Amino acid sequence: MAEKSIQENSPKTSDLEKIASSRDHHKSRLDQFPDPDEGLSEEERAKIDRALLWKLDLRLVPWLSLLYLVSFLDRTNIGNAKLDNLQEDLSMSDNQYNSSLTIFFVSYAVFEPLTNILLKRLRPSVFIPIIMVLWGICMMSMGFVHNWSGLMAARWFLGLTEAGLFPGVGYFLSCWYKRSEFGVRMAIFFSAAALAGSFGGLLATAIVQMDGVGGKEGWAWIFILEGLATIVIGVASFWMVYDFPDEAKFLSEDDRKRVLRRLAEDQQASAEHEEFKMTYFWNSLKDWKTYTGMMIYMGADGCLYAFSLFVPTIINQMGYSGIRSQLLSVPPYAAAAVLTVAVGFIADRTRQRGICNMLVSLLGITGFAMLLGAKTPGAKYAGTFLGAMGIYPAISNTISWTSNNVEGVYKRGVTLGFVIGWGNLNGIVSSNIYRGDDAPEFYPGHGTVLAYLVLFQFGGSLLQYILLRRENAKRRRGERDHWVEGMNQVEIRALGDKRPDFIYTL
Repeated sequence: MAEKSIQENSPKTSDLEKIASSRDHHKSRLDQFPDPDEGLSEEERAKIDRALLWKLDLRLVPWLSLLYLVSFLDRTNIGNAKLDNLQEDLSMSDNQYNSSLTIFFVSYAVFEPLTNILLKRLRPSVFIPIIMVLWGICMMSMGFVHNWSGLMAARWFLGLTEAGLFPGVGYFLSCWYKRSEFGVRMAIFFSAAALAGSFGGLLATAIVQMDGVGGKEGWAWIFILEGLATIVIGVASFWMVYDFPDEAKFLSEDDRKRVLRRLAEDQQASAEHEEFKMTYFWNSLKDWKTYTGMMIYMGADGCLYAFSLFVPTIINQMGYSGIRSQLLSVPPYAAAAVLTVAVGFIADRTRQRGICNMLVSLLGITGFAMLLGAKTPGAKYAGTFLGAMGIYPAISNTISWTSNNVEGVYKRGVTLGFVIGWGNLNGIVSSNIYRGDDAPEFYPGHGTVLAYLVLFQFGGSLLQYILLRRENAKRRRGERDHWVEGMNQVEIRALGDKRPDFIYTL
């Protein structure tokens, strides 16, 4: 949301000076980036801006979405492998299988808060390809394990190496687009997770036909071939992933200036170069929005992994065969992908991300209530549709909401790391709530997901919406003006989203 000047009840001299100072501060930031289109009409500027935005979309979004599709496919294909006798062939108990899911999220969540700092230090065009090649190797190694211990080790390193992609790309994209443009791009990027669910079921169905080739089981070939594809895509990413706007080589000098000016006009500190200081880390820890964001994302992500890891098993327990359950897992994901992009578009236009989160939460709540209470396979299958449609859109929308309301390159990166890391830590819970002993009803699993949706995804969104609305009202009434008394422009700018004229996106 574009920031607004604080509205005052009476034009006192000191108040007018503050407003003028805020305008001067905005102008001084724009003056850092020379205008390559000076003298052009508004129509000509708008045409150039549309062409620039299209160029950014084509260069950034499709390839990054492909990377996340591969990432999500690699972390969840163990659910497809289970249907092809992974658990039996490795002589694993139900608890050991769940432990192999859990250990991924331990390393994944622990290292996520650190990855955005590494991304900034090493540059995206280096950091992202390196971690992709490494996790591709981990993925392939899962196809050569002979026991539970080997699978556990491979899953631990898979979580470690994948940890940097999702928070990194969320942070990276937020450094390219205005806040009113970011949501739909993040939604398209994250819809790749839903497509991975659809594509994963189809791909697994085809790959397991290789059972016995080279003396390897069908489930082993899922890991080997998908790991090999990840390595190939990772190597290609050295040329296909770009750096931040001030260094991106696919832009001309004038286009770089245009991108930086667009961000400065949106009053984002992403337009400026910052050196890392521990102050940004502590500012994130002291910000209440970090914790409400963690609460919301905890609800969405905990449900996401429960759904994506176990939906083939859930459908299989409805009475469908292994191959048929793989295929039937495709449509719910496809519906979720469509709604994810639609919600991203709507939230960008309305700037009501909290309300969008709450509405999709109601879909998810209805879906898992159906899974808990319905008796027929058809009704339960319908519940999986609503469940997917209630979870997936909230993930990208929550990341966009968090990014919109945190200003500063490093503070935003640290905050996203905490929010996403804490959310993924709840994958530990998700990995252990669907137990073989609870089949075919899975009451504890469905009940836990339902509680997450009600308490955290819906409840957290409602809480943050109310608190942000109250804070915006206080800023518009001038009740936060004393925060900048006696400060110069540099000091005011350092406040980031704590500036009194920064209006939060609801």
